[in-house]
Amino acid sequence: MSDKNSMVEEKEEELSEKLVKLNRVAKVVKGGRRFSFSALMVVGDKKGQVGIGFGKANEVSESIRKGVENAKKNIVTIQIKGNTIPHEVLGEFKGAKVIMKPASPGTGIIAGGPVRAVVEQAGIKDILTKSLGSNNAINVVKATMNGLESIMNMQEIMENRGKTYKELFG
Repeated sequence: MSDKNSMVEEKEEELSEKLVKLNRVAKVVKGGRRFSFSALMVVGDKKGQVGIGFGKANEVSESIRKGVENAKKNIVTIQIKGNTIPHEVLGEFKGAKVIMKPASPGTGIIAGGPVRAVVEQAGIKDILTKSLGSNNAINVVKATMNGLESIMNMQEIMENRGKTYKELFG
């Protein structure tokens, strides 16, 4: 049992976290304004695992902690080919669309704030992206995750089509 706990702790130590957006919300009450905070967090091991989380609380540090906790629960593994993605992909979530294209080595991460945070935490070093539609940080991050999750490797494509490698490429 102690071995399992130490493995979980090791895994959590590897994860790095990034604050994408911190939002302050004011509720007007009889005595003045009550402030609360919401934090959009991205965690990843920079080796193909990434997760997003949203935390709300009355204090900044507490909302960040809740966001990180939530993100660790929602970690997914994505396909990476070298330092980039295997193929072009479009991620959509509500009004936000994110186009992601593989890039040659040395290109770097060509991406805006919310997309860049997700891609960096996933461990992708070379990628071209364009965010279209809504620029709401939450929707853009979810669209990016949707796109990264929809990436398929050659094995999955062959299984979906019911073909062998030889049938596809002669």
